[in-house]
Amino acid sequence: MTPAGAALRAEAARVLVAVLDDGRSLKAVLAEVLPTIADGRDRGLLEAMVFAALRFERRYAFVLNDWLARPLPMKTSKDRAVARLLLVGLAQIEALKLSPHAAVAATVDAVKLLGREGLAGLFNAVLRKATREVWPVPGDPATAASHPAWLVAALRNDWPEHWQAVLAGNNTEAPLWLRANAPRVERDTLMARWATENIEAQSGAAAHSLCLAERQNPAALPGFDDGAFSVQDLSAQLAVEALSPRQGMRVLDACAAPGGKTVQLCAAVGDSGEVWAIDSEPKRLARVSAALRHLAPSAAVVHVRAADAADTARWSDGERFDAILLDAPCSATGIIRRQPDIKVHRQPTDIPVLVALQRRLLDALWPLLKPGGRMLYATCSVLRDENDRQISAFLARTPEAALQALPTVFGLNTGAGSQRFPEDGGGDGFFYALLEKSPSSS
Repeated sequence: MTPAGAALRAEAARVLVAVLDDGRSLKAVLAEVLPTIADGRDRGLLEAMVFAALRFERRYAFVLNDWLARPLPMKTSKDRAVARLLLVGLAQIEALKLSPHAAVAATVDAVKLLGREGLAGLFNAVLRKATREVWPVPGDPATAASHPAWLVAALRNDWPEHWQAVLAGNNTEAPLWLRANAPRVERDTLMARWATENIEAQSGAAAHSLCLAERQNPAALPGFDDGAFSVQDLSAQLAVEALSPRQGMRVLDACAAPGGKTVQLCAAVGDSGEVWAIDSEPKRLARVSAALRHLAPSAAVVHVRAADAADTARWSDGERFDAILLDAPCSATGIIRRQPDIKVHRQPTDIPVLVALQRRLLDALWPLLKPGGRMLYATCSVLRDENDRQISAFLARTPEAALQALPTVFGLNTGAGSQRFPEDGGGDGFFYALLEKSPSSS
């Protein structure tokens, strides 16, 4: 059996067990599994099957509950892999639209490979039914959209005119956004270089953004090895543009990992500027240092510190900053299309904890801003408690802070910041609030 056949489906099922049953991060599991698969096409198919199964897991579970006389056993790891294999089968048929014959045959063979030959007939019947019959339709919006009920309720409450579009956006495949590493390489130059090799890309709303027409391995693209571009979503790129740091500025990147925005800040302040990159996770901070070595201008003064950004006494040298970028820890509900396991792992009890952490960071970092300086508060969330309500509360307790209006490219004006939804211009869901400190403040 080839890796693209039964073995690949079985591996996809084991990945789902790790995420759905063992509570592991999809990103972490794939980081372990993908390097063991030699063929790039097989790696791509594995990712596609797993992502589709997780995107639509709740609805697929509803369909299987309707079609199965009794649930499959889930006692052992082998049982769980077999049960999750049915999700892989439905994902191939519906979301990925693979050849029905090939999808059914390979998935049935995977049941045998997992040691449950006795279930081959059941799998064959269920998956063939999926190719021939109309699927049952869930009656409630959460199951129909394969989202947790608490999140659907929160979105309906926060965004009565947009919640359905947010759910739909979360269930789409995210495009591959890149950032041309200006000023080292300009976007148009990079696009022209790729065009000679029949690699099609389009520019986006961010000044140096590029979106590939077809997903492919970024490391295989011309210019990757010499740092001509980096992988970064459009909405993430816009965060630094909202802050608009200038040459010579002293800038703080709080919560800096994985480093894409740090690189942008270095380019913006130039060799006469100074950038501080703070993150509480040393392992993630190592990615910031790697990104700087690969991409950033070497002449910029950069300080990389592993610390709690709110514990300013631990890392600050006492000098204030011209600009601060606070890309705060959040629910990540704006990037579900990139990380569908967020729908599995995120819980409603997480939100108040995150809101408290965001408030702590805002209050701790604000005194480090010079009078007349600007702070950009950003999250990859679409929940208002973390976004405009958080900023409204901050403004109410911080009289020397003033909210600055942002252009419409940054999203919907909420009155206390700008909200982008998933799929807005092809980007992730993101929130931005640009805050300016009064020049007369102490």
